[in-house]
Amino acid sequence: MKERVTFYIDGFNLYYSLKRMKALDSDWNITYWIDFVKLFQHFIGDTQVLQRVLYFTAPPLRVQKSNRQSLLLEANKLLNGDRFEVIKGMFYEKDYVCPVCNAVSLIPEEKRTDVNISIRMTGDCSLNNTDKLVLVSADSDLVPPLEFIKKYHPDKKINIHFPPGSYSSELYNFMKDERGFMKGGKVRKLEYSRAKFVNSIMPNIVTIEGKSCTIPSQWKK
Repeated sequence: MKERVTFYIDGFNLYYSLKRMKALDSDWNITYWIDFVKLFQHFIGDTQVLQRVLYFTAPPLRVQKSNRQSLLLEANKLLNGDRFEVIKGMFYEKDYVCPVCNAVSLIPEEKRTDVNISIRMTGDCSLNNTDKLVLVSADSDLVPPLEFIKKYHPDKKINIHFPPGSYSSELYNFMKDERGFMKGGKVRKLEYSRAKFVNSIMPNIVTIEGKSCTIPSQWKK
């Protein structure tokens, strides 16, 4: 029986990592419109099967950003069906006080993504829905659920994929023990996998069974 692998994508962590990479290197300008299942299939071995890709995010408050995100996620659903799942948190506005002039303004803050990822990872282990978990994030707040899984589900393997240009020493150190990396554990920096991103770019128009999604004009090559 093949090893079941599930990917848990911290959507905003990945998005803002790609945004920073685009500012540093124009070669990353074409990597927003990605088929996530196809991308992470590149990291699956012959003795493994990609069980599911879970994408954790929240709808942005700005209409234009929300529309772009919706097109990206809907295109992935059309292409991949149940192998791609979106788990949504929420944004809310909170007061921000300028430290210089004391002016108060509203800024958006994303909530629940960390909690949703934590619940789903531990739940999938408890329900035996996967054999290996791959976390795509550089958020050190996710160390506690990983420690829980390592302690109470030692049969489950854990990998970390840092989004391009992002890194967490806390997550990296979690993956190590006194013997080096934990059994079956790997850490990857996805900035070294740009070719896999490029090979996973979707067509500008994704059409499946009469339903279509078109790439946002801002993301076209």
